[in-house]
Amino acid sequence: MSRQVQGYFYLVLAMLTVGSTVIASKIIASGLPPFTATALRFALALPVFFLLMRASGARVPKLSSHDRLILVIQAGAGSVGYTTLLISGLSLTSAADAGVIIGTLPVVAAAVSILLLRERPGRALLLAVALASAGVFSIAFTPGATGGSLAGNLLIFLAVICEGLFILLNKRLTADIAPLAQSTLMTGIGFVFSIVPAIFEAPVHGFAESAAAAVVYYALVPTVGGFLLWYAGAERVSGTEAALFTALAPVSAVMLAFVLLGEPIGFNHIAGIACVLAAVSGLAFAGSHRKFIEGK
Repeated sequence: MSRQVQGYFYLVLAMLTVGSTVIASKIIASGLPPFTATALRFALALPVFFLLMRASGARVPKLSSHDRLILVIQAGAGSVGYTTLLISGLSLTSAADAGVIIGTLPVVAAAVSILLLRERPGRALLLAVALASAGVFSIAFTPGATGGSLAGNLLIFLAVICEGLFILLNKRLTADIAPLAQSTLMTGIGFVFSIVPAIFEAPVHGFAESAAAAVVYYALVPTVGGFLLWYAGAERVSGTEAALFTALAPVSAVMLAFVLLGEPIGFNHIAGIACVLAAVSGLAFAGSHRKFIEGK
């Protein structure tokens, strides 16, 4: 097996783990409150990241006060904000709907850059935004038959915006932080942010062991395993090739929702995925790059 083919294999597995976070979050939403689940996720993943850093010799560089502030905001938005909004949204909407919306992340991240950094959008980006918007609208306003809701879909989209802010803020860091070190920092800061509200959070009625198992899975497989798989694949292929594989995340989420949760897949989901795939692929072919960091 060639090095490039190995990279493709790792990237496919990485995107399958990303899609599975939607399923895990759906299960978690039925048995644990969002901040409690988020704190548990980080508490489980953090020791593993510490061990990986020690084994690899990775170190956190000296950080300026500017970079420390950026990392804190990143953790609040991309780690705690994303996870809690995702779980909260999935308590109201279907995993299939959420999978389509989450697939718009590369386009949302680019749009956030335009709005906040005043970057001039090219034709490819404008087309990608239009296609991604069509994909979201195809499921956001037809929720009745698929177990979704407009409020839940909105929460999922807010989670995507939080992740888009994470990506944008990553460009503002002045220090060169290794991916493993940054993931460890995001996990640690995210735990600090989530543990306080978790203490005061009212428990969800009818705690289920499946929710606790889903948290363990989320912490170890997508958070840690997804990180390792993505970077193992990304170092073997070009940036454009790696970016293309992000389009597999919404597809895997919708398919897993059908196979594991028995959720119906309607024409609106198929149309939504088609629009999102076209948008993400267009961005990749236009030379846009997305840095993927799991375990934030």
